[in-house]
Amino acid sequence: MPLPPSGKTPWPPVQFAEPFADMDVWRAWYGGDTAHLAQVYGGPGSYAQNPRAREFFDLNKPSQYRGGIVGGLARMFWGEPVTPGQPQAKLHVPIAADVAELSANLLWTDIPSVTVDTDSTEDTGLAKSTTEQIKRYLDDRGHATMREGTELASALSGVYVRVVWDVSLRPRPWWDILGPDAVIPEWKWGILAAATVWRQLDSPTGGSEVWRLLERHEPGSIEYGLYKGDADVLGMSMALADHPETEGLAGRVNDKGMVDTQVDRLLVAYLPNIRPNRGWGHIPEAVPFGRSDFAGIEPLLGALDEAWTSWMRDLRLGKARIMLPQSMLETDGPGTGGMFDLDREVFVQLNMLDDGSGATALAMNQFNIRVDEHERTCSALRKQILSSAGYSAQSFGDEGTVAATATEVVARKEESLTTRGTKILYQRPALLDLVTATMMVDVVHCKAKGVDPAAELTATWPQAVQPDPEAVGRTLSFLETAGAISTYMKVKTLRPEWDEEEVLKEVARIRDDKQAANPIPAGDPFNTGGPDSQDDPAADGEGALEDPADGEPVDDQADPKQGQAKAA
Repeated sequence: MPLPPSGKTPWPPVQFAEPFADMDVWRAWYGGDTAHLAQVYGGPGSYAQNPRAREFFDLNKPSQYRGGIVGGLARMFWGEPVTPGQPQAKLHVPIAADVAELSANLLWTDIPSVTVDTDSTEDTGLAKSTTEQIKRYLDDRGHATMREGTELASALSGVYVRVVWDVSLRPRPWWDILGPDAVIPEWKWGILAAATVWRQLDSPTGGSEVWRLLERHEPGSIEYGLYKGDADVLGMSMALADHPETEGLAGRVNDKGMVDTQVDRLLVAYLPNIRPNRGWGHIPEAVPFGRSDFAGIEPLLGALDEAWTSWMRDLRLGKARIMLPQSMLETDGPGTGGMFDLDREVFVQLNMLDDGSGATALAMNQFNIRVDEHERTCSALRKQILSSAGYSAQSFGDEGTVAATATEVVARKEESLTTRGTKILYQRPALLDLVTATMMVDVVHCKAKGVDPAAELTATWPQAVQPDPEAVGRTLSFLETAGAISTYMKVKTLRPEWDEEEVLKEVARIRDDKQAANPIPAGDPFNTGGPDSQDDPAADGEGALEDPADGEPVDDQADPKQGQAKAA
């Protein structure tokens, strides 16, 4: 399928209006911009202004709230308009960003091991060199890129990762993260078959028209298109040389605006957060999308902000205030106003009659600050948000910093670790597809040597909670005492991240150390621990002694009396 035709093509396509609107709401929670939150829950461009979203969320019913904002979004904390005459005092708790950060840390704090499946190749040397090259893709830059993408995927339901290369910048390909609303995907049986990456460009004339660059990826080719339209319409197709940001592409494409990648594979991979998506099942084009960690908990996020704002409001209202009668004010004359010096130590008694009502006395007013009530409310909302997102409160340090064993940590973080394992199920296939495409680009365009792009790959994530070394040592000691474990398995258990070659080398070193500490006696090849064979008269005769007189053997186990008679 080619790029969209010129004309009044809606952009983004109408079938993605609702998913992209949801992503905009999640982006607002993730970013923590209060102006953005107010906009998506009631301002221009919100769901209330989106016809498809209005139909899906039944937003055509009039709201019961002031201001006439339609639908349920107006009943959200951030959808309520500010009371006239009062300043904007709403506060935001960035727990959504904390959830996304935790998700990325659980998955990508350590680098997963991507290796060549040795069962799929007979050339062990090529498999080893290919594995070494894959480690270079997952260097600090690649590691940081994937962690960044995973954090965005947690917030926005998923991300796209694009393979790019430029030998003038780096000797091998690298990865570029694309937001889920910056790509128009095409799926076949739930697999990404083509992707159109788009971005908005600045107008070269400074006018109100909207310029967009579309980059359509298919296996083997990339097609570019430049369009000039408005905010909602793609507009007319323009030549790449018509915009300063794209004129460099004009000399790289053929007469059809395409570039041959020489790689028979899609160079864009989709990295879902977790599936299935519960809200877009009625949109076929959005069914393969992932699910945001914020999906369904937006009201709880708003409730936490409302509770926190109420707490801070109590602090403001709880400030001590002194009220005094106007007669106590001092003035410098008519029209100058009145003042009262709180730091003054001596006051002249006023000459007035006291009517007994206390109106002439100073009064202090201070409201109670409901600390406990607000704290319990915020704590309950916070725990519910974390649980609904799939994480344990312990992962956020709610249980303190008391030392605990690895088993106890796993028990406390069980919900978070379960979520981590589920996300790895979706991360692993995407990562392997991405690495395979990167190897192909590396061989074709970066002239990499010793790389087998056709090799089958495996990926293993390290343990999220490392076992207690003391507990592992005790277990291995018990197994060794029982004679139920070999040196190889002891090393393998202690170092599960090592490959076969590293384990065998360590086993050999352990055996060498043992032999150095307990050397085999010279002349005793069977290590029996007995005397040297050259000094042992029984070494050759298996316990028989030879008579020095006639050379006949004498049995040292024979009867002593017989031995004495023969000697006589």
